[in-house]
Amino acid sequence: MLRVVVESASINPPLSTTPKAFVTVYFRDMMKRTRVEEGHDPIWNETLIWHLWNQPLENDSFLKVILQDSVSKKKERFIGLATVPLKRLAQRPKEVMFVRDLILLNHSMKPTNCTVTLHVAQIYDQDTEMTGNEELLGSTVNEVTQKKLMVSGLPMHRALASKPQHFQVRVKVFEARQLLGNNIKPVVKVNIADQQHLTRIKMGNNPFFNEIFFQNFHEVPAKFFEENISIEVVDSAASRSKAEIGRFQTDIGFIYHSPGHTLLRKWLGLCQRNKTTSGVRGYLKVTICALGVGDQALVDQKLPYEQNTRVQIFKSKEVPVSLAYLQFFIYCAEDLHFGTHKSATPVLEVELIGDKLRTKPQNPSDNPIWNQILTFQIQLPCLSSYIKFRVMDCSKYKCQDEIGSASLCLSQISSTGEEIQGMYSGFLPCFGPSFLTLRGGKKPPFRTSEEGTCIMDAVQHGLAYRGRIFVEIVTKIKSQQDSVMKDLSQEVTQVEMQYYRQKYGLCVIFLSCTMMPKFKDLIQFEVSMGHYGNKTDPNYKPLVSTTQYSPVIYDGTTYHYVPWYNTKPVVAVTSNWEDVGFRMNCLNLLHITRDRLKTNLDILKSIRNPRDPALLQQWEKLLKELQEDCRRPLPCMTDQPRANSLDRNKWQLRSQLLQQLAQMAKEAKPVNMVGTAKEWLHRLNAVIPEPQESLPDVLIWLMSRQQRVAYARVPAHTVLFSPAGPLSSGKFCGKIQNILLQYENQAKTRDDWGQQGLYHCPNFSDVMGRKALPKTDFKAPPGWHWKDDWVVEPQRRLLLDIDINKSQVLEEVYENQLRNATGAWVPAAIPNTDVNGQPVEALENVKCPQGWHFKKNWIVKLNHAVDSEGWEYGVGIPPSGLPQIWNSVEKTYHSCRRRRWVRVRFRNHKELGQERSQEQETLSFLQMQDLSEEGKEGWEYGTFDSRFHLDPQPTSRFRRRCWHRQLAPNKDRGVASIFLLEGSLAVEQKDQPRKEMEKTRSWQPWKDLRHTPEDPRIPTTPFIYYILNKPHYYQLFCYIYQARNLMYNQILTFQEPFIQVVFLNHSLCTQTLRSSAAPTWSQSIIFQHLLLFEDPKDTRENPPLVVLELWQHDSRGNKILWGRSMWPPVVWLGLQDWVFTPLRWHPLVRELGEEEGEILASCELILETQKLKELHPPILSIPCKDGIYLLPKNIQPTMKMMAIEIMAWGLRNMTKVRYPQLLLECGGESLKTEPISNFQENPNFPTSTFFFTVFMPLEETHAQPLVVKVVDNQEYGQQIVVGQANIDFLQPYFCDPWSLNYTTVKLPTLSVKKPDTFLDFVYKKFWFDSSKDEEVYEEEVDWWSKLFWATGDADKSLNYNHKSYHTLKVYDCELEAVLTFKGLQDFCQTFKLYQEKPKVDSPVVGEFKGLFRIYPFPEDPEAPKPPRQFSAWPEIEDFPQMCLVRVYLIRAINLQPQDYNGLCDPYVILKLGQTKLGSRDSYYPNTLDPIFGMMYELTCNIPLEKDLEIQLFDFDLITADDEIGSTVIDLENRLLSGFGARCGLSKSYCKSGPFKWRDQMTPSYLLYRYAKQKGLPPPVFDLEGDSLYYNGETFKLQSFESAPPTYKHLGPKKERLALYILNTQGLVPEHVETRTLHSNSQPGIDQGKIQMWVDIFPKMLGPPGPQVNISPRKPKR
Repeated sequence: MLRVVVESASINPPLSTTPKAFVTVYFRDMMKRTRVEEGHDPIWNETLIWHLWNQPLENDSFLKVILQDSVSKKKERFIGLATVPLKRLAQRPKEVMFVRDLILLNHSMKPTNCTVTLHVAQIYDQDTEMTGNEELLGSTVNEVTQKKLMVSGLPMHRALASKPQHFQVRVKVFEARQLLGNNIKPVVKVNIADQQHLTRIKMGNNPFFNEIFFQNFHEVPAKFFEENISIEVVDSAASRSKAEIGRFQTDIGFIYHSPGHTLLRKWLGLCQRNKTTSGVRGYLKVTICALGVGDQALVDQKLPYEQNTRVQIFKSKEVPVSLAYLQFFIYCAEDLHFGTHKSATPVLEVELIGDKLRTKPQNPSDNPIWNQILTFQIQLPCLSSYIKFRVMDCSKYKCQDEIGSASLCLSQISSTGEEIQGMYSGFLPCFGPSFLTLRGGKKPPFRTSEEGTCIMDAVQHGLAYRGRIFVEIVTKIKSQQDSVMKDLSQEVTQVEMQYYRQKYGLCVIFLSCTMMPKFKDLIQFEVSMGHYGNKTDPNYKPLVSTTQYSPVIYDGTTYHYVPWYNTKPVVAVTSNWEDVGFRMNCLNLLHITRDRLKTNLDILKSIRNPRDPALLQQWEKLLKELQEDCRRPLPCMTDQPRANSLDRNKWQLRSQLLQQLAQMAKEAKPVNMVGTAKEWLHRLNAVIPEPQESLPDVLIWLMSRQQRVAYARVPAHTVLFSPAGPLSSGKFCGKIQNILLQYENQAKTRDDWGQQGLYHCPNFSDVMGRKALPKTDFKAPPGWHWKDDWVVEPQRRLLLDIDINKSQVLEEVYENQLRNATGAWVPAAIPNTDVNGQPVEALENVKCPQGWHFKKNWIVKLNHAVDSEGWEYGVGIPPSGLPQIWNSVEKTYHSCRRRRWVRVRFRNHKELGQERSQEQETLSFLQMQDLSEEGKEGWEYGTFDSRFHLDPQPTSRFRRRCWHRQLAPNKDRGVASIFLLEGSLAVEQKDQPRKEMEKTRSWQPWKDLRHTPEDPRIPTTPFIYYILNKPHYYQLFCYIYQARNLMYNQILTFQEPFIQVVFLNHSLCTQTLRSSAAPTWSQSIIFQHLLLFEDPKDTRENPPLVVLELWQHDSRGNKILWGRSMWPPVVWLGLQDWVFTPLRWHPLVRELGEEEGEILASCELILETQKLKELHPPILSIPCKDGIYLLPKNIQPTMKMMAIEIMAWGLRNMTKVRYPQLLLECGGESLKTEPISNFQENPNFPTSTFFFTVFMPLEETHAQPLVVKVVDNQEYGQQIVVGQANIDFLQPYFCDPWSLNYTTVKLPTLSVKKPDTFLDFVYKKFWFDSSKDEEVYEEEVDWWSKLFWATGDADKSLNYNHKSYHTLKVYDCELEAVLTFKGLQDFCQTFKLYQEKPKVDSPVVGEFKGLFRIYPFPEDPEAPKPPRQFSAWPEIEDFPQMCLVRVYLIRAINLQPQDYNGLCDPYVILKLGQTKLGSRDSYYPNTLDPIFGMMYELTCNIPLEKDLEIQLFDFDLITADDEIGSTVIDLENRLLSGFGARCGLSKSYCKSGPFKWRDQMTPSYLLYRYAKQKGLPPPVFDLEGDSLYYNGETFKLQSFESAPPTYKHLGPKKERLALYILNTQGLVPEHVETRTLHSNSQPGIDQGKIQMWVDIFPKMLGPPGPQVNISPRKPKR
């Protein structure tokens, strides 16, 4: 291969702007380029490599070196070029040729002062040799290469959604080589996710298949990646047992994570599954690709018929595919959970790439010991991503019941070496001996891991802990293997040390529980770690793993909270696990490094203004902290006796990566900062996952009615304490953290979120209890003693008023009457009841509680089905006596009636100076202890199914009181006392009925007792409390400015949006705005006297989250939650160093985790110190207007008047509109255009230029979107929004109208002036007709020759000397996708209109064509106004335009099969307006790569008929034809584009011959039009001197033609010179584009490609040029 090292360059004289230079090097028409470096003396030191294959360097070989300046992403500036002859290197191939200070030439081939330094050498691969015409069969299998080719440890970059989506797998089978066997008839079986496809049967050992197979999926990404691909070659002539020749297996995840999601033209080694000594039995050449929505399949430019193509081969000296053996040492399992079965016969099943092996069944036991070795034969490189473990119950001869499952990601137990840049070679798969945690039961919702870990980690195996398995994995490379299964003997003793267990104590303190849905019943929390703490598992000692029962209280706005206040519940769970502290210390250190890098990166990304000085400060902070973290050594694993092979390999890998990142951070420059930091984070995430984290996660369950409702998972390493120090401890060990609960089955009922069926479950045993336990039966546990005697204390937390935090309450009483024997209505036996018939006080006896008042007296409610007096009637049904149905009309058989009396109760407003928050009153009520002052005995009155009260109620049927007794530890035993409470309290069960129902609960610090009423076998455990007696008060300031990217509701804008701020159990709302797509509140929300009990220092480190929710109103006025954003506020413990927290954009997240918008806001929490309490609240001076706090001026965005010019060209593809008009909104300002009067005949706007001014923020981070709406004026004066587009990023439209080099947008001229039309016609007719009869050419070349020259498949037997005159550019994408041509939207852009948030499959309701320009506008009316950017165009009369369109279809590539034989019968249909061309009779049978070679000619009216649709169908004889795919071309964009896309520019101007000039206009006239469009003076030709003056420069023909051309078909010199200049202007050349086909059945999935081009000839420009003959070649004798 040829290696070129580009060292540096020097650019003289210096350019006006600092160049961004890069070098492009051409060798044998193959281009490679360096990266971009900034400066006049750039240094690259970059290596470029070309493979020579079997074509050695020749004496005339050369390199072409071009130095360019990357002015912008879409524009490049030429600096100089040079040619480097390689004759010396060809003669002395082992030397290195140094080229220092190579002088570069300019466009005129004159030397410049710019130089380039490089050196060139030939390098040889010692592992390869030339083998003539044999094919490349494999790669070298030295150990380094094996490890490099294993599955990559780096995760994918593109985030995948959690819901099912469309995917497609393609397998193309080219050919097989060297298949073993005699007289074989091979056939290939391709099995994609259990769907089998077969090739045709061939003969011989080297068959050629050339068949492609497709398989479509609609699946969750993780399940899709789990599916397997099996490719098997069998001999169809042999018996089934002997038919298999060899097979190859992989999973789809491996393919999807490969570059381009594709294995392109790879040779696969075929091996037999069970015959381990057979080696490689043949080779199969395939292309496999896995595509998701939006992924593009790689284009293979090679044609099916390659004439005399001699493929150069390399063959490895060693075996191309190495066989290895993955050995699984299966030792034992522990704590298996059998569910409802009391016993089971456990078997462990291991699955790898579809192959499954099982251990032998063991005797029924929850701790089985297998002691077996399972061996899998694999190929290196190993083409799998996952290893799956399943423990099955085989007690019924069928292993169908799964006990639990686990998985390992191969990228986490091996390394390819790609994580480290350098000579690091990675390591082979290894694991353990270590435990793997099994899980089962319900699976949580799938979420793709943000940190980029293995995709299987995101697909949990279930929530419930099912036990652990103890395994070890070893990879061995050896020649043969003894057996697949083998029993262990001596190996068991080597791992006995892993059984050593330590005791761990887990303490969880619950500080607050907020944003809860409404629970009718009491709730509690359970904390478990494995089986420890799980109350449903009777095999383990009971632990203090649950909190006491608590009610949920309404917070006054939307949610509910648990009223813990200063009494915080505590749980203590003890468990026994092996010592993995050494492993967790290393993991926690890595997490600190990753978390700090991610935090700094998030802040860096939030600073969107590149001129913000905080940007460089944050970048320097990121580099400094990254260097500090990476230079912190990880605990050494080489000296750790408990470390295994994977620990040592991981430690080496991680240490080297940290050293490398530290060095990169030291040398990093402030260029592409976000991209660089993302790459570092990406590499760090690849090595962080720890597969041997054998401790199960901590599970926190929210329980109601003894059912698990919601959960949260906390990884054990994040809370594990380490004696090595705080850095090695978990990041949440002993620290406050915010945990978000996930509901198992979440549903929305009105405005409450909760579990379906939550309110309809039967009642469960709670603190009231059904059985009594005498106080004398409780005894203190060992190590504890009673501190005091039993005391009575009401459970005040359960007695809280249900109306707390409500400002008004509706009271109701039903008046009931019965019909007596005479038919008259008389009062019922219970005259006053509630809605359920329970007795209540009479109207006159209902008293107003303290702190409340009534404004109106009782009234009868008449707003439902009642008569004029409010009565409703019914027939009483025993036993309750209540009717089931109430009627508003009285009938004679009705026996009872009732009416509803209501009255609204309002809370009193307290006077200034006497204010006391409701929260403080509640806290005082909970802290009341003395009963003597109340004169009561502590009884609570109520019923079992309702709330209890301290005072007797009319409905009270029972009374109870609660006894408490405090426990204290005997003495300090060196550990926390709470961990000494294992087991139960000594409870003596006695069947002694009691009249009083006693409850053993306590509010004292640490201990209380309770009994479990339902099941006497379940022992009782105490409750633990943590009392915080010193509260701290804070004030929270939320500054809310604006929301954006908030797209579409049914009528396209947010209806009356408002923000609700939730902090702990408090919430406030902003003002409600009018409907807007970008609502701006500019408001401050202030929470005063917030009560927090924890230490202020802890609050500053881990504050509670602030939640901002965006709500809107629907058409009925109901509130609808749109999305929420959560982040911690900035905490200030005083105002000494306080400054306003700047506004930042925060994402708004929808229900399924999708980010649907952003909100510009900031929050700060300020502690009320003693000095600040003396100030009048709030403690910050926030401006207030009409009772609403405004945004402080210090953080308000700076506004400036800007002018927005709109070039509104027209509307397209809008159906069922009458008189549409445009409505533009930006920053509160709006503009309406005039309606289009006749949309069906001319969809362009009558006036195309508009102008309005708006105040916009100067900071780019605060930019507001520009909203484009299309409003249709319909009958009866209705105006309906029929489409909308939001333009969020306005930076591309900013311009400087005063700039000297700025050119305004001009409309291209599409007509020829009358004086020129006739002359041009005569001239064209003369030279076109003069060669019309010339049909026979001396050269045997055609258009296909030009295509072969472009693709490198040239016919070498044809020696054609004029190839350079006829070049063709073949694009592997659509012409619009070529960056140079700006999407062909340089004149006007196309904005798609939607009626919903645009997604991949969202329907487009139309298009708006237009352009915007934004620039500063003076606020002073007397200041000079900047020039307008869009002027009135007289040429607008040229539209609509009649055009002749020629569509050239060359071939299709990789069409999706439609028939059962894996092929299809394609034919083409063209649609343009009402015109339809093509016939189903001209189909191409049994092919996926048809060669069309057809030209279609159509006439259309642009823009009325602008969309050219090319459809490919599959011909079916009986059933309806299936659509393969289609592509749509916007002809209007090509016609209006300034890049000349209507007709590609040829390389040479030929007036005759096979490549005749086909444009309507000559090159000289094209140059004249181009200069006019760019605002330049017209070119001046000097025919005598063969020169041309253009754009201030003189161009001579001799500078382009060094010698007179010998090609006889060339045109005049004037036209040739004009064409040379046109070819340097970046116009669209003569080309072939490759367009992707799409189908409505699979939106976004590639259905194949078609190669083609389009020519457009406006009829007002004259007659078109000659057609191009692209008919396929026919064979000749």
